[in-house]
Amino acid sequence: MSFTPLHDRVLVRRIEGDAKTSGGLIIPDTAKEKPQEGEIVAVGAGAKDEDGERIAMDVKAGDRILFGKWSGTEIKLGGENLMIMKESDILGVMA
Repeated sequence: MSFTPLHDRVLVRRIEGDAKTSGGLIIPDTAKEKPQEGEIVAVGAGAKDEDGERIAMDVKAGDRILFGKWSGTEIKLGGENLMIMKESDILGVMA
């Protein structure tokens, strides 16, 4: 299924973190925080300014990003749990 976010929104796949602490203890699923790192799956065309001109997006599909703890809306698409969020919810792109 193909999905393209509208305007300045992006579709993100969460990247799961380690299930162990640095000391080697296994963290159960119930105690884990949701990861704040993800990979962009799809991007919208960008928002429009007051003159109707398209504002280019600063991110692209395939970028690894960090986002805020409470950012985005979780959706299920094609059996996969993804998130959709505004570009402004992205804190940064990882190199």
